[in-house]
Amino acid sequence: MILVLAEQINGSFKKKTFEAIQYAANIAQTNNDKVAALVLGTAQQDAMQALGAYGAQEILHVNDAKFDAFSAKAYAKAMQQVATAHNATILIAPHDVCGKAVAPRVAALMQAGMVAGAIAYPTYNNGFEVKKSVFSGKAFTTIAITSSIKVITLVPNTFSIVKGEGHALIQNAVVTINDADFATKVNSVEKVTGTIPLGEAELVVSGGRGMKGPENWHLIEDLAKVMGAATACSRPVADSHWRPHHEHVGQTGGTIRPNLYIAIGISGAIQHLAGVNSSKTIVVINKDPEAPFFKAADYGIVGDALELVPKLTAAMQKFKAAN
Repeated sequence: MILVLAEQINGSFKKKTFEAIQYAANIAQTNNDKVAALVLGTAQQDAMQALGAYGAQEILHVNDAKFDAFSAKAYAKAMQQVATAHNATILIAPHDVCGKAVAPRVAALMQAGMVAGAIAYPTYNNGFEVKKSVFSGKAFTTIAITSSIKVITLVPNTFSIVKGEGHALIQNAVVTINDADFATKVNSVEKVTGTIPLGEAELVVSGGRGMKGPENWHLIEDLAKVMGAATACSRPVADSHWRPHHEHVGQTGGTIRPNLYIAIGISGAIQHLAGVNSSKTIVVINKDPEAPFFKAADYGIVGDALELVPKLTAAMQKFKAAN
């Protein structure tokens, strides 16, 4: 069996979960295996059944409200118990905050080999090999997992998904968890609403110090709104409190892989590039023709962002109106 950690958020699931299940389904088709999704906590029945449309044949549901608040230790222990009970040999999770905390713990508990941040489907030329990026995205490596149990986390927004027609069978799963496993207590949660989650966004418009101040940030937001894109920023912008820290992308912020990344007024220091250089297309707007970001860009415009961005927004509006 291939077991996928399907993290539920308020009872429903994000795109990264669908990617992980379809990734597992691809492996299962090759190995003539079965895919099960592990759901911890309370979740909507129809939302769980809908996971079958992405390749899950079975949902193993631990229906315990304690799991609604994330605890890495408890999640890992539960996943290990379910995997052992159902003889799962491949365990998969998104390479996000949850997966990064849970997967290594599960691998240690099960003495399993692990690849963190896979960006391609496994190959079988020399056993079981998985590709990932290294050195902040400057190079790639292929890692062979030789253990009988294998753990893989997947970089979100890397694998395309195709929704099918299937519905998964839901079964209750029982785990033995005590209060000590929930040593971390969540006192409150502050949620960002009304925006596209950066990790799932296919279009991202990002700004840096070249915007000159928070009073000009509406130019970034206007362009993003017309495009249906998420907004992001460089670290100096977040550190200066022009924008909230959850919008910060880079080596010390979020790592994203959108289809299109537009960097406006960002010089392109190595720390920022580490978080965005896996974007499929990068467009840079900067008044400094020597800005390092131009070396990584697919397209570049040299000019003042405060003059160019309104023109780009107007052109985008005209294009959308005509189509």
